[in-house]
Amino acid sequence: MNKPVIVSEEALVAPVLVPDLDAPAAAKAAATAGPAYVVLVGISLSHFLNDTMQSLIASVYPILKENYALDFAQIGMITLAFQFTASLLQPVVGHFTDKKAQPFSLAIGMGFTFFGLLLLSVAQQYPVILIAAALVGLGSAVFHPESARIARLASGGRYGFAQSVFQLGGSFGTSMGPLLAALIVVPFGQPSIAWFSSIAFLAIVILWRIGLWYRPQITTKKTPPPSHPDAPSSRRVKVALVVLVALLFSKQLYVSSLSSFYIFYLIERFQVSTQEAQLYLFLFLAANAAGAYFGGSLGDRFGRKYVLWFSILGALPFTLALPYAGLFGSAVLTVLIGLILSSATSSIIVFAQELVPHRFGMISGVFFGFAFGIGGVGAAVLGRVADHTGLEFVYHVCAYLPAIGLLAVFLPRMPKTAR
Repeated sequence: MNKPVIVSEEALVAPVLVPDLDAPAAAKAAATAGPAYVVLVGISLSHFLNDTMQSLIASVYPILKENYALDFAQIGMITLAFQFTASLLQPVVGHFTDKKAQPFSLAIGMGFTFFGLLLLSVAQQYPVILIAAALVGLGSAVFHPESARIARLASGGRYGFAQSVFQLGGSFGTSMGPLLAALIVVPFGQPSIAWFSSIAFLAIVILWRIGLWYRPQITTKKTPPPSHPDAPSSRRVKVALVVLVALLFSKQLYVSSLSSFYIFYLIERFQVSTQEAQLYLFLFLAANAAGAYFGGSLGDRFGRKYVLWFSILGALPFTLALPYAGLFGSAVLTVLIGLILSSATSSIIVFAQELVPHRFGMISGVFFGFAFGIGGVGAAVLGRVADHTGLEFVYHVCAYLPAIGLLAVFLPRMPKTAR
């Protein structure tokens, strides 16, 4: 499937010779060699830096809302502007890189995030804020599909583990946004967002070096892997992809409801300060990071279908209890919800990749893009609902989203070589 390579630190800057093996031999050799930890750590660190910068957008919503007298619908539109570009372009980028891989596209894409942050730090008008958010989304669209492919290439056959390491960086980066906003942006104001452009520059350097490792591995034409005799039929593959999309919808919409409006919910219901509310949001997002890491490894060991059953449906009792909990109870429940729900992320992505093994870039782009799209559209819709009915009603309705996890019963049993 992917070409084997023995990775050392020198391999990031030195040419690598890739033998032209067929897919079964390549997969066996890669599994024997084990994961390329240097590359996995590098791509996970880049994901951490990328999502740290992205999470700043949602974290500064209270500042933008106060400075420019925005309502919840306008806040939701900022999320939509960011995630609209990311969701639409990710499948396009993935489809293009499936045909012609671009080893340095990740570094170039990070440049859009760099300029988006600088623009957001000086934006004084609502349309400029939307453009800045869209630029950050464009950087995400370029980053995610190809970086997911690199994580799989460096997995050594441990696909769930590699995807978990990759997701861990992103989830932990997302959790850092509210914390950094509370410590830096709230005290120093909107212009301090420009300081985070230095993070984008560091990510560009790391991704350029990873591109040097990646480039030699795409010089030979890869042979598509043969179909496993126990693989599901094309009809079952289509049904399974629809089910995975529905599971991702339920997970992402609920996560979006918390990441976009949980701060306002805590301020409105419990009269906490903005900084305190951002710290509570950090707890939820940190739990997301931990759950994302363990979910992939559990999927490798027990099967991704069982992890998906537990991850989506298992959060239902806690989401139903959240609207009735006090401040401390809300903190505990959101941590449990984050741990359980986020453990599904790696299993959903790897399951989809195994269903469509010849289109890793496109399928990664579709699912990452759909996740961003649901988050954006969901934030806009939920913001509109919150303006008319209040945030408590929003969380009463969203509490039932994990029940969609029952659809996991329609997922096929995958061959043991692709679990």
